[in-house]
Amino acid sequence: MLKVLQRIESAIDAVIQPIVFVGMAALIAVITLQIVSRVLFTAVGWTEEVARFLLIWITFLAATLAFQRGRHIAVTFVVDALPLRLRHVARIIALLVALGFLLALVVIGYRYMQVQSFQKSASLRLSMTYVYAVIPLSSALMAWYAFNDLVQLIVAGPSNAPQPEEPVS
Repeated sequence: MLKVLQRIESAIDAVIQPIVFVGMAALIAVITLQIVSRVLFTAVGWTEEVARFLLIWITFLAATLAFQRGRHIAVTFVVDALPLRLRHVARIIALLVALGFLLALVVIGYRYMQVQSFQKSASLRLSMTYVYAVIPLSSALMAWYAFNDLVQLIVAGPSNAPQPEEPVS
């Protein structure tokens, strides 16, 4: 079962990484077009809106990748000072709390997306549903990663549980 969960996690990661990369490249291209058009020609009106929407999607999807890699900010000195069994229990509790929060965010994000569905963007006349869809999507992906980590922690037990990576200085 762990192998299946890890393969699914790797597959999701293999999809999200290129999307974030292409989104960053598109963001750079759109902002460059915006600057060049303002300096040399008449400003292209839609570039600011596209840049904003790209930034929103990149931020949420990259946050998903950071969550999967354990790169979000965490204060762990108290947990790290605990005995092995208590440390294991604390990590399980932390993942359960994160999972609960993320599942709530999926529901709230979906409702917000529905409430804003009538709204259109100013320049592109794009339904804001597409912009806000990243909230429940990224929350669901992070919830999947938290569930996967939780299963690994429970199956591995306290002595074999994977330790979080050391922060990069």
